[in-house]
Formats: sequence, C-alpha cells, structure tokens
Amino acid sequence: MTLECSKPMDWVGLLEQEARALVATLDAHPDASRLFAGTLDREGYIHYLVQTYHYARWSTPLLKSAGERLNRLGRHPRLAELLLQKAAEERGHERWLLADLYNLGCSQEQVHAMEPCPGVEAYTGWNFFTSRAGIPTAVLGTSYVLEYLSLARATEASERLVQVAAIPNIGKSVTFLRAHGGLDGDHVEELATVLRTLTDVEEQSAVLLSARTTRVVYPAIFREL
Repeated sequence: MTLECSKPMDWVGLLEQEARALVATLDAHPDASRLFAGTLDREGYIHYLVQTYHYARWSTPLLKSAGERLNRLGRHPRLAELLLQKAAEERGHERWLLADLYNLGCSQEQVHAMEPCPGVEAYTGWNFFTSRAGIPTAVLGTSYVLEYLSLARATEASERLVQVAAIPNIGKSVTFLRAHGGLDGDHVEELATVLRTLTDVEEQSAVLLSARTTRVVYPAIFREL
C-alpha cells in the first residue's frame, strides 16, 4: 500500500495569513476603520500619526542593526543586503510624519512631548531584541505584515481622508500614508520572494513569530476607546 503525502504549506503563506489577520483586525477596530473610511476625527488622526512617528523613527536603526548582525554572523548575505537596503529606504520617513503633524497644528516639540503608547513600546522593544540579540532575520516578519498593510489600506485611507475632508488641512497631512501606499506594493512581493530562500526551520519560526507579535501589538497604536 502506498501512502501519498500532501504537499506542505509554503511557510510564506503562513506569513501572509498573519498579515491578512492584521488587516481584518484593523477593519474591525473603531479608529482604524474610520481612518480607512476617511472619517476619523482630528484627535484620532493626530494620535495615530504621533504613535506611528514613535515607532517609525526607529525603523532605520533597527533594520540596519539586523543586517549588520547577519553580516557579522556570516549568514544569509542576500537577506543581510535586503535588510540594509530597507534601512536606507526607511531613512527620513519620520520626517513625513512630522510634516503631516505640523500641518495639523502640532509642533515637533509637542510631538516629542507625547509619550509612546504601550503598543508602540511593545513593538519597538520586541524588534530591538530580535535585531540586537535574537534571530536578526525575524525583523523581516514585522516588515512583511506592515508593508502588506500599507499595500492593502494606505492609499485608500489617504484618498478617503482627502475626499471626506472631515479634518482641517487634511490635504497637506497625508504625506506618510500616500507615500507608503505607493512604495510598498513591489516591496511585499520582493520580500516574499527572498524569504522563500530561507530554509532553516528555526529562522522561519522566528520570522513568523515577529509577524504574529506585530499583528497582536500593532492595533494598540490606535486610541483605546
């Protein structure tokens, strides 16, 4: 008797499931769903931008640290190159957030005076750990789900915010969303292609754990209503 083994699921498919789950969670979140619909109020949008600033300003050092560690360990030169490339691509994106907030009436000093929420602290703490002391490739799990989210919702959100115009001066305050919606389309497919070259089960698990952690903590950057 011959037993036929079913083909194992592509592990990157599990990564996409985490990304889809994050989108679904946000679609059901009061503030996130209003952001996507363009009906979020000024205070809620400012809160979202400030908290996004508090984690986005660490994107370049986190990705650079992970890429440099991979190089020091002599592992996965292609992934190390991708991490360093992403570090360079993310440089300065926090300035888009500061510009959007300035156009909403928030100075840089006011932004810095607003503390990161627990969701942001959990996000940055986890990614600092993985990049500096854990398995550095894990950072790519975070990158994947956030770039997937941008591809799925950022452009639509920026367009709807401007169309609804519920927030004064909103037309000059969607730079971050608009840019990420346009940039992250090719990034998701590129990242998936490179991740499929990762065959070590422990490293695959680390990437998936970071994706799952991001999926759990990211919704907490929005206001708790």
